[in-house]
Amino acid sequence: MKIERIDAELTLPIRHHVLWPKKSIDFCRVPDDANGLHYGVYQENQLVCVASVFIDGQTARLRKFATLPEYQGQGMGTALIKAVIEQLVANGVTTFWCDARESAQGFYHRFGMAPQGERFYKGDVPYFKMSVAL
Repeated sequence: MKIERIDAELTLPIRHHVLWPKKSIDFCRVPDDANGLHYGVYQENQLVCVASVFIDGQTARLRKFATLPEYQGQGMGTALIKAVIEQLVANGVTTFWCDARESAQGFYHRFGMAPQGERFYKGDVPYFKMSVAL
């Protein structure tokens, strides 16, 4: 497993396949992709997990975090989030947050993230804002 910074365009096929397969690939773009930090996990030279982070002052937001289904549950996403958090802390970021799918709350709890506010929906998918002080 190898974690590295990648170009935003490389994230799109995995974002699309995992997060919004019934939408267009353009739906999977983030308006600020050009300003984000994009990370990928490679397994045997294949990109299998992606995450994008957007920093605003001392706050960082995780967006479009996705792992190909056949690689889920193998620790790759956990390793990626740990690496991202380490970099954020090293760069003085004090708050890390995301809009987490309700089904993924348990994953984010592992990093000390807690729900903030009420459930909300994107389309028919339930979410919670989750955050942690770093």
